[in-house]
Amino acid sequence: MITSKELREKWIKFYEERGHVNIGAVSLIGDGTTGVMFNVAGMQPLMPYLLGKKHPAGTRLCNVQGCVRTVDIDSVGDATHFTFFEMMGNWSLGDYFKKEKTKWSFELLTEVFGFDKDKICSTVFEGNDAAPRDDETAELLKGLGIKEENIFYLDKSNNWWELEGTVGTPCGPDNEWFYPRHDTPCSEHCDVNCGCGRYVEIGNDVYMQYKKLEGGKYEELDHKNVDTGFGLDRLLLFLNGLDDGYKTDLFAGAIAYLEEVSGKSYDGDEKARKAMRIIADHTRTAVMLIGDKNGILPSNTGAGYILRRLLRRAIRYCKNLEIDSEKMTGVAKVFIEKVYDTAYPLLIEKEEYILSEIVKEIKKFEATLAAGIKEFEKCVTGIERKNAFMSEKDLSYVPETVISGKQAFRLYDTFGFPLELTVELAAERGLTVDEPGFAEAFKVHQEISKAQAAAAKGGLAERNEITARYHTATHIMLAGLRKMFGDKTEQKGSNITEERMRFDFNCDHKMTEEELKSLESFVNGVIASKIDVVKTEEPYKKAVENGAYGVFNPTSDDEIVSVYTIGDVDRQICGGPHAKNTSELGKFRILKEESSSSGIRRIKAVLE
Repeated sequence: MITSKELREKWIKFYEERGHVNIGAVSLIGDGTTGVMFNVAGMQPLMPYLLGKKHPAGTRLCNVQGCVRTVDIDSVGDATHFTFFEMMGNWSLGDYFKKEKTKWSFELLTEVFGFDKDKICSTVFEGNDAAPRDDETAELLKGLGIKEENIFYLDKSNNWWELEGTVGTPCGPDNEWFYPRHDTPCSEHCDVNCGCGRYVEIGNDVYMQYKKLEGGKYEELDHKNVDTGFGLDRLLLFLNGLDDGYKTDLFAGAIAYLEEVSGKSYDGDEKARKAMRIIADHTRTAVMLIGDKNGILPSNTGAGYILRRLLRRAIRYCKNLEIDSEKMTGVAKVFIEKVYDTAYPLLIEKEEYILSEIVKEIKKFEATLAAGIKEFEKCVTGIERKNAFMSEKDLSYVPETVISGKQAFRLYDTFGFPLELTVELAAERGLTVDEPGFAEAFKVHQEISKAQAAAAKGGLAERNEITARYHTATHIMLAGLRKMFGDKTEQKGSNITEERMRFDFNCDHKMTEEELKSLESFVNGVIASKIDVVKTEEPYKKAVENGAYGVFNPTSDDEIVSVYTIGDVDRQICGGPHAKNTSELGKFRILKEESSSSGIRRIKAVLE
């Protein structure tokens, strides 16, 4: 049996022997330059270099890159869907092309991993009015020994890569590799085009040989690129003769732990199996996101909301498995200490922090979960009673099967139930949710909130001038911390009341008395300078180019963001609220500096 660690090593060794440089992995968290919250593909961080920028490591690159995709969270629970996964990649930036790449992919699959060449299937671009059929790749594949009947020509939607909506960018056909799960065809026409699931894609080679022109036309590039992506999780499945991704060494330890603490059998109990898969997958992704070098925490917006949704879904399935939700920390420890200890060593360093944040989210959600489920059951009972009553009165009555948008919004607003949780619970009861109605209720709620905000003192709803001043003080203090410890210093959390501020930030040591005095002096110096706090609104990309920073995940570079500038002291992307001038803040005094968790320090301070 090949392990995930061995597979990573084999991939990197194979390409290093062929002149490639292992460039390592980048953060899972999107940096805002690609318009997505997370890195969703191994090639995503390489995009600038595929578009022409020179890579400092040269023209032959390889790595194993962690990715997070959350578009199909609700599909997790079957044998093959995961929210975190790893892509094994290699690239040629204007170096080798189809002849070398087809040969190496074939060698890797057959000689290193032992795939039967007679069972390997491959798809290539069939051509259209804008670009010719990729006969070159097909002939190279046949020359390597792949059976002609196992090579399929497919259309642009299947075997072509390009950046939609762009002009002047590289694009081209791709060559996808498939392998059968088993040797029993569903019919005489069972092949890669069949929907029975027998054949699964295990990787692809994209050949960027064209330049995209106006009007949907293409021209040949002088310098052609190759972009290869093979899924580690999926390849590991095949290499071990498995049809269940949760039986590889990536998940085996976590599943064994869940079997032990629940007393239930993964193989013998279908309901328990689904719960174990969801708990294991979502906990793994949470570990990776919290433990990332640009780690995030659960919140109600952006990437933090996705993390919260994953954790809360896992918590709910702990109830289905009839185990204490805090057993999720045991699952997390398996991934940190046994599965990813060498591939992602930062997880070991941040273990205490990761586990403590998972526990915090468990406690927050459990406080509202019981009340929310009780209210949900009331909604369902109401529908069932109405259906029973109306069916007795009218034989032609069509039973109601929809939870109204207003009911779904009440669950969200009053009981902290995300819409997707209500949808999932409803589906389990054979019901649906009026999602457009929910969106309308949410919109009405926002309009009321805005009206209340306009009427509130100082234009602030649920917050006042005092908390606005404290908020401004956190900006100044962070600017001081970054000046002392470097631009990698970031806010990791804050809590503001009318009495004090609490601020968490990343730091590898306990601050000295001298450092605290220096920070206090810096903040008070800015306050004494009576600097205006200026708010502007600009596209995210422009804001970053102009020196703004902040924890923010835009939907695109053009998304308009609010930027608060304090002279030449600080420039942050932020939703507010703030004082109008630093002179409003009074005197800043640090009360305490302490550890919040591993690698995270906490400052408590007051304005006097």
